[in-house]
Amino acid sequence: MKILIVATFNPHKIEEIKAILPGLPFELKSLAGLAGAVPAPEDGETFEANAHIKAAAAAAFSGCLALADDSGLEVDALGGAPGVRSARYAGEGCSYADNNARLLQELAEVPDGKRSARFICVAALVRPGGASVLKRGVLEGVITRAPRGSGGFGYDPLFEVRGTGLTLAEMSSPGKNQLSHRGAALRAMRPEL
Repeated sequence: MKILIVATFNPHKIEEIKAILPGLPFELKSLAGLAGAVPAPEDGETFEANAHIKAAAAAAFSGCLALADDSGLEVDALGGAPGVRSARYAGEGCSYADNNARLLQELAEVPDGKRSARFICVAALVRPGGASVLKRGVLEGVITRAPRGSGGFGYDPLFEVRGTGLTLAEMSSPGKNQLSHRGAALRAMRPEL
């Protein structure tokens, strides 16, 4: 079976991909299982750039086909912030709680009708030698005034999915995967795989 390197050190990402894309004809391996692998710098200005940087570095390091994604939250009232800095919105080394607290603070005076946001995910597939494909997924919603739910991670407790009345943290994993920006990007990538 061919190997597909998933450019992540997060052990849950492999399981998430398997759940979203069952039956892939690959053995999925993360960078965590490759001796000497290090995270690629995420210094691009766009989700596309960061996803490509990570996948290209993993393909070059491993000599295998590599898949990466970059995702984040764009809030209209904040001019698209936190964007590509979503994971570091409250500063380097911050926690999910720190990021959520900063987001709520910055939106404190924004009325309910102006709290629209979207999660964006760009998946990149890079072959050894550099040929690449990018796919994008988007999930529209609004930012709540307080966290709701206990599932998920990151901004999930603050992101109410448009038309559901539920935050991502209130949804089951299968329900979230069916709607999510990452699920959309990965399903769009399936024909390439």
